Amino acid sequence: MQGLIVVLGATATGKTSLAIKLAQALNAPILSADSRQIYRDFNIGTSKPSLEERQGLPHYLIDVAEPNTSLTLAEYQEQAQQLITEFHNQGITPILVGGTGLYIKSIVSGMKIPKVAPNYELRSQLLGLGKTQCYKILQQVDPQSKIHPNDQFRIIRALEVYYVTGKALTEQQGQIPPSYPILQIGMISPELETYRKIVSDRITQMLNQGWLEEIRFIQTKYGSDLPLLKTLGYAEMSDYLSGKTNLPTAQDLTITHTLQFAKHQRTWFQAGSNQNINWVNSGEDIKNLLDLIHNRENWQVHSH
Repeated sequence: MQGLIVVLGATATGKTSLAIKLAQALNAPILSADSRQIYRDFNIGTSKPSLEERQGLPHYLIDVAEPNTSLTLAEYQEQAQQLITEFHNQGITPILVGGTGLYIKSIVSGMKIPKVAPNYELRSQLLGLGKTQCYKILQQVDPQSKIHPNDQFRIIRALEVYYVTGKALTEQQGQIPPSYPILQIGMISPELETYRKIVSDRITQMLNQGWLEEIRFIQTKYGSDLPLLKTLGYAEMSDYLSGKTNLPTAQDLTITHTLQFAKHQRTWFQAGSNQNINWVNSGEDIKNLLDLIHNRENWQVHSH
């Protein structure tokens, strides 16, 4: 029976490299679970697999949306599930790889997601109210919500769903786990000082590859106020390009913010609902991983 192999973990832990090795060994396609790699032109700063890495090795869910549009979680889930079904019909087990926890959870847990398109006028109005006031409104309209008071993006999204549908987000959520078996492989983050050096070296490499030129191109093509340019790395480097800071400061801030983001990712993946993850080091022998994959006792199977 065909299933799904998931390679997950925090940023800069070697997920892409490992997934490519597994895909080559298993002759399997790769599906991206990265919320920024889905957008065209955001290449270097998102550590998108290079064209060389993708050559002869099918990659999907990369470059599927324009940066000035918004691909919802429901749309991502639908595209991913459709691809998985198509591969299963061909007798193929694909590999899902990435660090976006919600993307992975939407597939692994079969999240039921309200299909509400972004309403930018409503979002703008909510943002104008401020995070504290929006959270108070959320508590009133959706008292069952477990969204953190500081998670502005999810607060706004929950209110958006409520005002568009007339129903609280928690009323519309649930899970229908897939019937196929799933094996999750998690990448262990190195100890802090080693990790900081890995992140620092990666940022230096991005700059050497032309990251600043990429940002200038994006600003020219889509405008400097593009929301994606406010995300990790792109925000700090955009501040440098606009003269708000110098390059060493921008690099240091990117390192710090990346480590903070990685901590958030680890917390997500190590939560109680994610106990079926097989954690490995980046230097794990590929043979050991193939043994892990071929032993079906390691796979999680949901009964319906």
